[in-house]
Amino acid sequence: MSEQFDLVVIGGGSGGVRAARMAAGYGAKVCVIEEYRLGGTCVIRGCVPKKLFVYASRFHDLFQIAPDYGWSVDASFDWPTLLANKDREIARLEGIYGDLLAGAGVDVRADRGVIEGPNAVRLQNADEVITTRRILVATGGRPVKPGIKGAELGITSNEAFHLEQLPKSILIEGGGYVAVEFASVFVGMGVDTTLTTLIYRRNLVLRGFDDDLRQELETCVRGRGLKVRYESTIVGLNEMPAGVGVDFSDGEHLEFGAVMFATGRAPNVDGLGLETCGVILTPSGAIEVDEYSQSTCPTIYAVGDVTGRAALTPVAIREGAAFAETVYNANPTTVDHSMIPTAVFTEPEAGTVGLNEDQAVELHRDIDVYIARFRPMINTLTDRQDRMMFKLITLRDGGRVLGCHIIGNGAAEMIQLLAIPLGMGASKADFDRAIAVHPTAAEELVTFKAPSHTYRNGERVA
Repeated sequence: MSEQFDLVVIGGGSGGVRAARMAAGYGAKVCVIEEYRLGGTCVIRGCVPKKLFVYASRFHDLFQIAPDYGWSVDASFDWPTLLANKDREIARLEGIYGDLLAGAGVDVRADRGVIEGPNAVRLQNADEVITTRRILVATGGRPVKPGIKGAELGITSNEAFHLEQLPKSILIEGGGYVAVEFASVFVGMGVDTTLTTLIYRRNLVLRGFDDDLRQELETCVRGRGLKVRYESTIVGLNEMPAGVGVDFSDGEHLEFGAVMFATGRAPNVDGLGLETCGVILTPSGAIEVDEYSQSTCPTIYAVGDVTGRAALTPVAIREGAAFAETVYNANPTTVDHSMIPTAVFTEPEAGTVGLNEDQAVELHRDIDVYIARFRPMINTLTDRQDRMMFKLITLRDGGRVLGCHIIGNGAAEMIQLLAIPLGMGASKADFDRAIAVHPTAAEELVTFKAPSHTYRNGERVA
């Protein structure tokens, strides 16, 4: 046995790093074990590189409308340049994570950690066992592929960040964040969409989001050339001389330059040794935890995607901080998962916070719904027809704002700010008292006069 720690964190992503730094700041002796790269999914092969790809894809639209504003543009896109610059930035951020941990006095081990008991973790490569008072599992999640013939020929978001060449055409299966964001990115980068870009087994993308937001986003992305194949699935892949052959559930066969699966993510629990301590998993395979992130084994805690609560980096960071406050600062802290703002970085963006319309009706029965749709000002000198949408859902007669949903440029930035008043319980009357900034799109939020429709006792009223 080697030296004993107060806390061993398995996983060097955002949640684990935040917990480790804070615990060390409160005087704990901490070790972080990470087998791949510090930063986790978000920094290495998730949010950060994805947003860089999103920025790259948006230049296409800007160049298209530039002549309407008097600019002459002769531009071309170079995929290897983008990859090299992205990799340099990710390496820089990874270094910052290492520096932050070192500055906090955290011991970092580049290894795979396997739990061997309530107070023991084996470093698999070093073949060393370290003891600890507590263990925090922050191993995140991973993309999964469907169990179909030839699935190995498809890629996931992990590989999409490292393609040697931009495919001439691509088919993405899925209807969630990852699917629609990458579809939008590849469309913006000029990938051929003649056949299909997205295939989804249901009839509308972004299940769980507000229906008006879903429908408006689909209208916008279709207007950019993205083609969606609904109520269909991929049943098999075949290797072809110039790409991948795809067999669809309706019997059709098409060929694409690449196929990407964005069909879900699974918690990274395999081979962690959780069973040695009787840690119970949820039906989805996540670690079951209480409101303080404690598992069914008293010495083992878990935060982030591996718990299956809300697979978002800021949530993992907040959970990691709450764990450290609770355990190492004698300040019991929980995380409110009921009002989480989120954004989908398509083109245009989608942002949402609070309840969607169906949820609001079910919970409150008497609500007012305000909707505005319009062409953004930047498009008025062009022939582009895509629109923005602002939607507020409130309790009746100027009551508390229950949800806000936005489609359009800057939606992510706006929804972050709106999360503050919604979290404070702001009412429609509070929004009305704010003076509009003109001309902006966001002024719609404070100039709604009458509801588009209402619900009384759960029944819709025109």
